[in-house]
Amino acid sequence: MGILQDFKTFAVKGSVIDLAVGVMIGGAFGKIVDSLVSDILMPLIGLLFGKLEFSNLFIILGNVPAGVAPTLAELKKAGVPVFAYGNFLTVTVNFLILAFIVFLMIKQINRLRHNENAELKPPASTPEDIVLLREIRDSLARKH
Repeated sequence: MGILQDFKTFAVKGSVIDLAVGVMIGGAFGKIVDSLVSDILMPLIGLLFGKLEFSNLFIILGNVPAGVAPTLAELKKAGVPVFAYGNFLTVTVNFLILAFIVFLMIKQINRLRHNENAELKPPASTPEDIVLLREIRDSLARKH
């Protein structure tokens, strides 16, 4: 019974729940980035380079059986070895975009933390010579 109680304590800690939420949001965000790259960026890049469809760029490395269409999906389905460098390019672009977005998010979080820390710092103490000058001014003001 001790292990179950220890696991329950571990599982309901805030950091574990935060991690689970982060993984779920990250998975959904990854799908958004995949769609951005596959459906928007890669077609535009393909248009610039002569209407290429990057996900269909491949080199056939084996014999193609008769009746198999020369598309990446059909070749893979038939078990023909292919060097799918177009798919690799797409995944690499996905990664770079996702890494850049995470970089921007971390940069913004650090900026907010820096501003928060600056607000929490106590004001600098007034230099002693300024304090003395104020005392003299106040003393002179009381005499008149």
